Amino acid sequence: MFRKLFPVFIMLVVLSMLLVACGGGAETAPAEPAAEEPTAEEPVAEEPAVEEPTAEEAVAAEPTAEEPTEEPVAEEPGETEGPAPAQGERGEILNRVLERGTLICGARTDLAGFGYLDADGRNIGFDIDLCRAVAAAVLGDPEAVEIVPLTAADRGPALQTAEVDLLSRNVTWTSSRDAQWGNFTIVMFYDGQGFMIRKDSGITSTDQFDGATVCVTSGTTTEQNLADFFRQNGMEYEAVIFEETAAVYSAYEDGRCDITTSDKSQLAAVRSGFAEPDAHTILDITISKEPLTPAVPHGDDAWFDAVKLVLFGLINAEELGVTQANVEEMKSSDNINVLRLLGQEGDWGYTDIGIDADALANAISAVGNYGEIYNRYMGPEGDAFTLTRGPNELWTNGGLVYAPPVK
Repeated sequence: MFRKLFPVFIMLVVLSMLLVACGGGAETAPAEPAAEEPTAEEPVAEEPAVEEPTAEEAVAAEPTAEEPTEEPVAEEPGETEGPAPAQGERGEILNRVLERGTLICGARTDLAGFGYLDADGRNIGFDIDLCRAVAAAVLGDPEAVEIVPLTAADRGPALQTAEVDLLSRNVTWTSSRDAQWGNFTIVMFYDGQGFMIRKDSGITSTDQFDGATVCVTSGTTTEQNLADFFRQNGMEYEAVIFEETAAVYSAYEDGRCDITTSDKSQLAAVRSGFAEPDAHTILDITISKEPLTPAVPHGDDAWFDAVKLVLFGLINAEELGVTQANVEEMKSSDNINVLRLLGQEGDWGYTDIGIDADALANAISAVGNYGEIYNRYMGPEGDAFTLTRGPNELWTNGGLVYAPPVK
């Protein structure tokens, strides 16, 4: 009997288990979606929350894109124009001069007209007056100058090492010197190389130079130009070379060479000091361009600008009729360009450089305008000698002297 019912019993158990399993699945299946659907909806609810900030960021990014447009207009120019940041970054030499209270100027003491000693032992001359003008403009005192005498060979190293703040020593501006020595400002004297001979030498032209002995200063463009001239013309010569300029002319005057050569202005200056000036002649020939230009060490744009602007001021002063004697009176001029020059109206750049508005007025008051400086030493009644201005006349008088406007 048990054996007959056992299969039935087994089938009932299996059927019960299936019913339980099906019933459990029916109960669990609705429960899981109920638990998971809210979970599934929550990410859906959170995703818009994530996307909404992203949309807000995009909206917020638009004002951010507009801010740079506002900054250059409202903020950055004002901050850039302030003198303190500019001086701190680029005014190393200028700041050093101001802190020291003295301008160190490389010059000379042995060339009449340009840099020499007067009867009282005071250093004066065309180049020296620029040193005093810069000191007056920057320090307010034309006597706050230390003159450092330099030989021709010393000029480059003194500038390269910033041993001097300013080199004002009838130095020729060339491309290699500009690259290697320092920043050349603006031509102060237009010159050219020439030759001086004795009148009794029988030499009347350069065609007779072949085989001559020539006294020349070493380390100068003069020495190179001399070699170029003889080579170009297929002639031979013997160079008698000296480092000191004074030694060159002493040797020439003593008859150790037939010819001496240099910038024509220097030849005129030296001849004026000879025992017999009229026994020597400067030939009417120019073999080179010699733009004599003050220079400053590399690396400080503010200082470079300051020195240039003093030269601009001296040249513009002559053009505008502002002199050492009338500078105070001209501060009430009706000419707006005069008012700007003398710091009575507008800003010609003094704020950015870091010097006073009346800097150029102080410079003119100390040494006069460009024409006054020239005539003081080389004019018809010059202290050293007389040399016609020629190319060193203002551009308005047919010369080459020209400066940008001060404004």
